[in-house]
Amino acid sequence: MGKSDRKVEMLFWSIALPGFGQLLNGKYIKGLLFVGLEFLINVKAHFNTIIMLSFQGEIVKAIQETNYQWLMFYPCLYFFAMWDAWKDAGGGKDRYSFMPFVFAAYFVTVGCMYSNTFKLFGVLFGPVWLPILFMIPGLFIGMVIRKIILHFS
Repeated sequence: MGKSDRKVEMLFWSIALPGFGQLLNGKYIKGLLFVGLEFLINVKAHFNTIIMLSFQGEIVKAIQETNYQWLMFYPCLYFFAMWDAWKDAGGGKDRYSFMPFVFAAYFVTVGCMYSNTFKLFGVLFGPVWLPILFMIPGLFIGMVIRKIILHFS
């Protein structure tokens, strides 16, 4: 497996569950810490129930079930774990390559905060789908800001 393939593999394992990429990279303490934090936040936020209800189209029930005080921790943990696993596998060597991850975490957190009231085209997306939608502009803005910083530095 090439070095590029390994970076992508670690990124995708971290997408599956924060901490898996670290475990595969041999960073056992960090990996177990991320897995433990993921489980703690998941349980406290009722995230699995929220995901299930959202997939079933029960957005109002998902909103009622959500513990936003805990759910708002999830995006930063999630995107940091992805960044960290990718970096440990040899990625992130380019200057400011962390920017898309950081801005995705910011925007997903904002999506969480507004997910119980914000409607897009008259549709209430709730605490799973709205944050996912907010990730797209977050990644894009992170890439644009990175290019601007690189251009002027």
